[in-house]
Amino acid sequence: MPNQANAHEKLSMGLGKPIPPPLADPKDYIVEFDEDDPTHPYNWKTSTKLYTSILVCTGTFVAALASAIFAPGAKAASKEFGVSSEVGTLGTALFVLGFASGPLLWAPYSELQGRRWPLTIGMLAGGIFTVASAVAKDIQTLIICRFFAGVFAACQYTVVPGLLSDIYDNTYRGVANSVYALAVFGAPIMAPIIGGFINASSLGWRWTLYIPAILSFVNGGISLFFLRETYAPCILSAKAAVLRRQTGNWAIRARHELIELNMRHLFEKYFSRPVRMLITEPIILLVSLYMAFIYGLVYCLLGAYPYVFEEIYGISPGLSDLPFLGLLLGQVLAVAFVLTLHPSWVKKLANHDGKAPVPEWRLRPTLFGAPIFAIGLFWFGWTGFTPKIHWAFPTVAGIFIGFGNVAVFLPCFNYIVDAYLPLAASAVAANIMTRSAVAAGFPLFSRQMFQNMGVQWAGTLLGGLAAIMIPIPYLFRIYGPWLRGKSKILH
Repeated sequence: MPNQANAHEKLSMGLGKPIPPPLADPKDYIVEFDEDDPTHPYNWKTSTKLYTSILVCTGTFVAALASAIFAPGAKAASKEFGVSSEVGTLGTALFVLGFASGPLLWAPYSELQGRRWPLTIGMLAGGIFTVASAVAKDIQTLIICRFFAGVFAACQYTVVPGLLSDIYDNTYRGVANSVYALAVFGAPIMAPIIGGFINASSLGWRWTLYIPAILSFVNGGISLFFLRETYAPCILSAKAAVLRRQTGNWAIRARHELIELNMRHLFEKYFSRPVRMLITEPIILLVSLYMAFIYGLVYCLLGAYPYVFEEIYGISPGLSDLPFLGLLLGQVLAVAFVLTLHPSWVKKLANHDGKAPVPEWRLRPTLFGAPIFAIGLFWFGWTGFTPKIHWAFPTVAGIFIGFGNVAVFLPCFNYIVDAYLPLAASAVAANIMTRSAVAAGFPLFSRQMFQNMGVQWAGTLLGGLAAIMIPIPYLFRIYGPWLRGKSKILH
C-alpha cells in the first residue's frame, strides 16, 4: 500500500499540474447513433448502397480476374524465360496462395481503420505489383510479384463480405453475397477466355497482366475519391472527432477509440483462433474443406479445359477457351436459383422478428447443388476424353459444374457467417485461408493429372470426391443445431 501511495504521488500532468478529477460519468461522453440515424449504413439511401456494392463487387471481380487471366499466357512466358511450363504455372498458383496469406493482414486492418482505406490500398498496390509482373525480365520477378499482387488482391475477398454486412441487414445480406460470389467465381471463368484471345493476338502474354492492372487502378482511383466508409465504429469515431472540434470538449469519444488493441489480441483473433476453430469445430472444418474443393475446382479447370479442347478436340487457342462460357452460364443460373429461394428466407425471418435463429436454413440450395456438381464432373470426364463425342457434350457438362459450384459455395459461406456470427471475422478468415491454400495447389497438377490419368479417370476421381462430400450439407441440416450447441467457442 505505501508503494501504491508513493506511485500515485509521483503522477503529474507536467509543470507541477495535478491529475484532474475523473469524469462524473464517462458513459455520458460516448458518441452513439440516433434511432433511424441517416449516417448509419443500414439507413443509407438504396442508391448509395447499390453504388457502394457495385463498386466493391467490381473490385472483387477485378481481383479474381487477375488471379486467372495469366494462365493462358503461362506457357508463352515460360518459353520466353527458358523454364518449364510447370514453373510458369507458379504465376497463377502463387497469386492464389497470396489469397491465403492476405487475410492475416487485411482482416485486422479493416477492424482498426475501417473498410475504405484497406480496399483502396489493396486495389492500387495490387495494380502496382501486377504491372511489375508484366514488365518482369525473369521468371523469379514475375512469380514473386504475382504472389504480392495476390496478397493485396486478397483484401477484396476478406473485406468486401464485411462491408456488405455493414450496409445490409440479415434480410438482404444473402442477396448481396450472391453478387459477391458471382464475382468470385465468374471472373476466374471469364479470365481464360479473355486471356486466351489476348495471348493469341499480337499483344502477347504481358498484356494479360497489363489489363487487370489498368482495371485495378481505375477501381482503386474511384474508391479513393468516392467510396464512403461503412464500418459503423469508424463512422462514430469520425463523428466524435467533429464534435470535439466543434465543442472543444475533448472528453467526447467513440467506443472504438477506447479499445486498446495489441498484437496479442490481433494474433488471437485472426490467426490462432481461426486455426483453433478449424481443429475444434466440425462445422468450420468440414464446410471449409468442402468449399476448398469447390473453389479449387475452378483453378483445376484452368488447366483441364485447354487440354481437353485443344489437345483432344484440336480447337485453336483462344477459341478453345470459349467452352468456359458453359461454366459461367451455370454459375449465373445458380445465383438466380438461390435468389428464387430468398423470398421464403425473408418470410421465415419475418416469423422470427427479423432474426436468424436457424442458420441451417441457408443450406437448402446445397441439397440440389451438391448432386448436380458431382454429375457434371462425371459427365465432363466421360464425354471429353475422345473427339468421337461432339465437343458440345463436355461443354454442356460445364453448365452443371458451374451451377453446382456456386449453389454449394454461396449457401455454405452464408451458413458459416450466420452460425458463427459473434466470431464471423475469425470464421471467415479460417475459411478463406483454407480454401485459398488448397486452391493454390490445383494449377500445379491439374493438366498433368488429366494428361497422365486420362480425362475419363481424372473426371471420375474428381466426381467421386464430389459424390463423397454430398452428405455434408444434408448432415449439417440435421445435426448442425446440435453441433453448435456443443461448441465451446460459441458458449
